Amino acid sequence: MNKKSANSIRFFIYFFLVLFITFDNGYSDSLYIAQNYSKKEFRIPMRDGAKLFTSVYSPRDTSKSYPILMMRTPYTISPYGENNYPNNLGPNEEFVKQGFIFVYQDVRGKFMSEGEFDNMRAYIPNKKNSQDIDESSDTYDSIEWLINNIPNNNDHVGIWGISYPGFYAAMSLMDSHPALKAVSPQAPIADWFIGDDMHHNGALSLLMSFNFFKTFDQPRDSLTTRWKAGLIYDSPDAYNFFLKAGSSIDIDQRFFQGKLPFWNDMIKHSNYDHFWQSRNNLPHFKNLKPAVLIVGGWYDAEDLYGPQNIYRSIEEKNPTNKNYLVMGPWPHGGWARSDGNSFGDFSFEQNTSKHYNKNILLPFFNYFLKDEGELKLAEANIFRTGENKWMEYNHWPPKNVETKNLYLNSNSSLSWTKPGISTIEYDEFISDPNKPVPYTARFHDSQQFYNRTFMIEDQRFASSRPDVLLYETEILQEDVTLSGPLTADLYVSTTGTDADWIVKIIDVYPDGEKNPEQNPSGIEMGGYQRLVRFEIMRGKYRNSFEFPEMINQNVITRLKYNLNDIDHTFKKGHKIMVQIQSSLFPFFDRNPQKFTDIYKAKKDDFQKAVHKVYRTKEYPSNIQVNVSK
Repeated sequence: MNKKSANSIRFFIYFFLVLFITFDNGYSDSLYIAQNYSKKEFRIPMRDGAKLFTSVYSPRDTSKSYPILMMRTPYTISPYGENNYPNNLGPNEEFVKQGFIFVYQDVRGKFMSEGEFDNMRAYIPNKKNSQDIDESSDTYDSIEWLINNIPNNNDHVGIWGISYPGFYAAMSLMDSHPALKAVSPQAPIADWFIGDDMHHNGALSLLMSFNFFKTFDQPRDSLTTRWKAGLIYDSPDAYNFFLKAGSSIDIDQRFFQGKLPFWNDMIKHSNYDHFWQSRNNLPHFKNLKPAVLIVGGWYDAEDLYGPQNIYRSIEEKNPTNKNYLVMGPWPHGGWARSDGNSFGDFSFEQNTSKHYNKNILLPFFNYFLKDEGELKLAEANIFRTGENKWMEYNHWPPKNVETKNLYLNSNSSLSWTKPGISTIEYDEFISDPNKPVPYTARFHDSQQFYNRTFMIEDQRFASSRPDVLLYETEILQEDVTLSGPLTADLYVSTTGTDADWIVKIIDVYPDGEKNPEQNPSGIEMGGYQRLVRFEIMRGKYRNSFEFPEMINQNVITRLKYNLNDIDHTFKKGHKIMVQIQSSLFPFFDRNPQKFTDIYKAKKDDFQKAVHKVYRTKEYPSNIQVNVSK
């Protein structure tokens, strides 16, 4: 094995154990844990007979009872063996010191647990027999066994998890066990076709999906404590690697040879059919009993959609349930593996992770699992970027806002005034799928998951391209804060029969902005174009994700779609900018700009097209925003 191959395998082990946060939470004290906790391993039987491997860490002080704090994960609960202890337990070091019974479980079909694994296993609302199992039933059966078999528990159970474990935490809320009192889904997955991880509005997150499934999707041969070795291949920079790799079916033939079950399923289900719909958990958050604390990061390129929309679903269906939301200035899982002082080129001037862990997460579990203290927790605890301060809201989105429209106007201008021109006016660009717009200015190896800082990155690299349209306001005469949803409402046409449309919201810094005092990277802040939010819409899904429609060539077509929420202040002296483009590669796969099954597109299907964005009285392309009063 060459050095590069070995490094690749090591990277994926690190990736799954750190990026997805099983046991790595930024602290390390295995000796303290071994001295103060005893470890037992169990195979807990489920209602269908499958046994799930579970590690239980109980305080050695047996003079009192403790709540159970549980995490279920597909990413291994190593170290295995009752004499082997991890470096940490729970969400952060404070939990270890305060005393909980910590429970970790390999989910069904992964590592040492029996059964068959199913990605984002669908929830079964009306179970008829013991063979009707899902993640809700597996969690219920596990809790039932734990409270009856683990000594010194106080009959109160909490569940938490980040990313995929956040999905399992969210699924525990449905038909929950009476002992389950508090759940914190953190960066949870809601829908893998509409907004999380693998797709955004039907567009495949190519770089992420490839790097995730090439390791995670490999079937195991038997119960195991080890990851399978990662895929070995020659790897230039990601942009050129994926440009040459072709469509999803080409990638499968070249690299996977049909051996990855979920990748195969993905190719078979290119539209939002029952396969994807059944994995959407948003319709099922009904009649919830446990308290809920949902956590997300504004710069989470994987699961920004999930936290916001699971929170909304719970609010709509459970108006009296205790349901809290936290959104901080973090990437995926950043609240658990960084201090949150900064991200990318920007400092937040405070330890945001410490604030969250000390003042929000720990009090939440202590209150609902131990009946300790007074919970002084706002409904929504939101970090306002741009101003760098925590906001406490009674509602999210906040109600004290004014809904307004930022209109695209002539001369690349962006204003609150609707165009008054009746004649047809537009801006156009040539989109070439063989020369797509890169998603980041940074070149990196294709075996890296993605550039984690791209969601706050300077966009000047893109604004200089002829296939990127830009519109900006005049210099702001006062602070403007946008809080809550954003909606892109575009009138477009194309010479092709399909196209992707990406809208980016950008904070433009003054030309005279000072550079940081400590500036080892040589950042030029004057004129910096700070990405605040973006989203993609695959044109053929403009009316239905289930039933795609060809775009009629050269016919003005309306595209209206939601971007994820923001809470950002554009400071006095700054500008608000909107950029519009048709590729963000290779974070998203290329649209051939021909109406076809993109997963199976052939090389000749990829064609240039002329795209137009209209900005007239009749066709007023705009971004709907909510301005804080």
